Amino acid sequence: MTPQAFSQYDVRWGLWAVLALICASLWPAAPAVAADEPDLIFRRSTVFKWLSPNDKLATYGVDDPEVEGVSCHFTVPEKGGYKGWLGLAEEVSDISLACRQIGPIRFKAKSDQGEDMFRQRRSLFFKKMQIVRGCDAKRNVLVYMVYSDRLIEGSPKNSTSSVPIMPWGATDAAVQKCGEFIQ
Repeated sequence: MTPQAFSQYDVRWGLWAVLALICASLWPAAPAVAADEPDLIFRRSTVFKWLSPNDKLATYGVDDPEVEGVSCHFTVPEKGGYKGWLGLAEEVSDISLACRQIGPIRFKAKSDQGEDMFRQRRSLFFKKMQIVRGCDAKRNVLVYMVYSDRLIEGSPKNSTSSVPIMPWGATDAAVQKCGEFIQ
């Protein structure tokens, strides 16, 4: 191999290595749970921008993948502008949450207190939003908390929603106890 061919090989190998590193860092990590992507309910513009997309508030719905009969809705701000359009803007941590019983509650498996119910990336690299589930066994209430965190520093902004486990209809006489499934 000639010195010129060797240096071209090194350059190509270096470019492939850099490309592989970039792809690996952008590839989203496997979600902690098997929750589907949230369903977009609606968006509402909050800040008008002349030549680029507006800032918006977006409301999404997601079903708890481990607890049948519970659904959560959360509202998140979405940055507009060119950075938001290209997916480069870091989203703010203001997230609201409401969870409700939408049918008979059935636990699919045992889980831990504070286990992730849903996780979503909120910036290109370092920030993610998480909805976690817990159980207030004394009151037989499921408790959901949403918060965002960063690799270096967390965010104190959060929201909590409670779902009392109640009978659903005439056929749901036996109410499960969350303390038997969430430890």
